[in-house]
Amino acid sequence: MPWIQLRLAANEETAEKYSDWLMACGAQAVTFIDAQDTPIYEPLPGDEVIYWNNTVVMGLYEASHDMDIAINYLKAIHPDKEQMQYKMEQLEDKDWEREWMDNFHPMKFGQRLWVCPSWLEVPEPDAINVMLDPGLAFGTGTHPTTALCLTWLDSLDLTDKTVVDFGCGSGILSLAALKLGAKKVIGIDIDPQALQASLANAERNGVADRLELFLPKDQPEFKADVVVANILAGPLRELAPVIIDYVDDNGLLALSGILEEQGEQLQNIYGQWCTMDPIAVQDEWVHLSGVRTR
Repeated sequence: MPWIQLRLAANEETAEKYSDWLMACGAQAVTFIDAQDTPIYEPLPGDEVIYWNNTVVMGLYEASHDMDIAINYLKAIHPDKEQMQYKMEQLEDKDWEREWMDNFHPMKFGQRLWVCPSWLEVPEPDAINVMLDPGLAFGTGTHPTTALCLTWLDSLDLTDKTVVDFGCGSGILSLAALKLGAKKVIGIDIDPQALQASLANAERNGVADRLELFLPKDQPEFKADVVVANILAGPLRELAPVIIDYVDDNGLLALSGILEEQGEQLQNIYGQWCTMDPIAVQDEWVHLSGVRTR
């Protein structure tokens, strides 16, 4: 599959923020390099990342991605859009997913939950372990938005609960919910490859019999005890009536994929239907949660 690479000029103070912006406008992966083209890969949990004074932040996009939308988003959010330095280039076909996955390591979320690459040994065999091979779908737990959702799920008693994973991607949140005791999970995604990845990961974890997967056009009407949507602020805002309609009375809702400056607006939108919890923040990304009360 061909790819498009978008490069942004940054420094040690702005590199992480630019990375978040690239992910927010659809990048499938982000890498940092210095002037000598030395890359920084995904660090181990807890490791400090040190950036160079002159850093290039590179986002990887599918060739079919509308890059005009991505550039317009970056210019709108950049504090000095006239000085934003960027470069786009077409890349040769390459197995980028597998190259990136060489740097994917086991990670713990909350008190009980581990997410482990399917090709590595689990660190705690007696813990709740989700074995994951993301394939062509987004979601490994390394990004703060996914980490916030996983930690939230770990804090719940999901015994006999029905869960909706809206924008399921690799299925990581669906699998976590099932491993944590959910009776059934309904995964929804616009990308057929995401549904394939979710199903493969569910079979790998022995929970496929409790996972139902749908494209939006095929989904039946239903209510769930818990709804989680880890997508982006734009779709969360536009699809608020659709997403909230999945939440049963007194059901729980969690939203992520939201930059810190976007959190208050979405908190107010979903506050029309829910009693919202305080906003949780990690690395400039936020997680919203609440209980449907009206």
